[in-house]
Amino acid sequence: MLRTHTCGQLNKNDSGKEVTLCGWVATRRDHGKLIFVDLRDRYGITQVTFIPSQAGESYKAAQELRAEFVVRVSGVVNSRPANNVNPNLPTGEIELLAKNVEILNRSQTPPFEIEDSLELTEDMRLKYRYLDLRRSRVFNNFYLRHRLYKLIRNFFDQEGFIESETPILTKSTPEGARDYLVPSRVNPGCFFALPQSPQLFKQILMVSGIDRYYQIAKCFRDEDLRADRQPEFTQLDMEVSFPDEEDIFALIEELMRLAFKELKGVELKTPFARLTYQEAMARFKTDKPDLRGENKSDFAFLWVTEFPMFKYNDEEKRWESEHHPFTAPRPQDLANLEAAPQEAKSRAYDLVLNGVELGSGSIRIHDPALQERIFKIIGISQEEAQKRFGFLLEAFKFGAPPHGGFAFGVDRLLSLLAGEPSIREVITFPKTSAAICPLTNAPSEVDPKQLNELNLAIKKPKI
Repeated sequence: MLRTHTCGQLNKNDSGKEVTLCGWVATRRDHGKLIFVDLRDRYGITQVTFIPSQAGESYKAAQELRAEFVVRVSGVVNSRPANNVNPNLPTGEIELLAKNVEILNRSQTPPFEIEDSLELTEDMRLKYRYLDLRRSRVFNNFYLRHRLYKLIRNFFDQEGFIESETPILTKSTPEGARDYLVPSRVNPGCFFALPQSPQLFKQILMVSGIDRYYQIAKCFRDEDLRADRQPEFTQLDMEVSFPDEEDIFALIEELMRLAFKELKGVELKTPFARLTYQEAMARFKTDKPDLRGENKSDFAFLWVTEFPMFKYNDEEKRWESEHHPFTAPRPQDLANLEAAPQEAKSRAYDLVLNGVELGSGSIRIHDPALQERIFKIIGISQEEAQKRFGFLLEAFKFGAPPHGGFAFGVDRLLSLLAGEPSIREVITFPKTSAAICPLTNAPSEVDPKQLNELNLAIKKPKI
């Protein structure tokens, strides 16, 4: 190792120790005979003091140091005099008296200072995201993400779930948002799609007998962006065999209770409040009501249940699924599905937090005959169903257990936990509202040779 300690580790108990630190020069202050350098890494800041009589040749090297140089410094830990203690730093009671310094890499003058309080445009921050991430306020959001992932994995492991990955290159089954399509070179004229969710695969995993599945999954939707949307996003995806709604609610409520206790120090009251869709619309005129005022709580969770099974598409003059076509109807609505689709209620449920839809799920259809009825009501023929979902319907013929699940947006949850207004603040390399990455300038044009290999031609839009 190039270092013995991090820049946030040393304290007065380390006085007299010979140590070596590595990091970036945060600031350099030349006071004539003394040079002070604040050395920074992700763990904190340590003041390094260069004294000519102790630093020797390294004193000359210290005169060359500039902001964001990467250096390695060896020396002796020294307790600061009482009048020089910095109470704002965990390392504020000590300094490192430098003996040797090695410049590991030089830096150009950064386009902005690495300061938490600095106000910058989003384009500037995202173009130089690697510099933006050196700011502790920004970095802390991603450390929070790491802690949430660890908590999620520990929780589901203890609950007997198996973490399983599902394909990124999959079949296009458009139903709502647009798919991102990936042309296949070895199958000319055919395309993969990037998954909008692992929905169909996780249902197939239930047919396989895996019983309890979860995944922290990357998902993709080609849709207009807002503060809480990105073309690629992360969701916590789970599915359970032989559940009812209460089983799903209990699992998610316990996960949220643990997350808020461990990450925010907040004790959530469970069970969460519940409203049917009809009650929510009647009382609040929205299916995502913010109950903070009623509950007198910075975090008001709510389950919204019994969504309509179908909604009518006036343009196409047909019924379509309110949630998705694999959502089960309530048992009491089975008899009149075809006769009164407008009255049917589903076994779907949304989790709302502070007026934001955090996630959704449902008890699924596992009976092929009922699935065929639902497809017929929403105008999907047997031929079309086989074309789009044949692999799932085939799996259902081999003993599909009753199953249900849930998925929530990890990015949305993190933005609420971090108190950030946009999910872009908790995504390491996000896209802008124009679906552009300022860091890499993606999306970009590709070489004509690549297009030829894929048998594709570009059709320029008319101006």
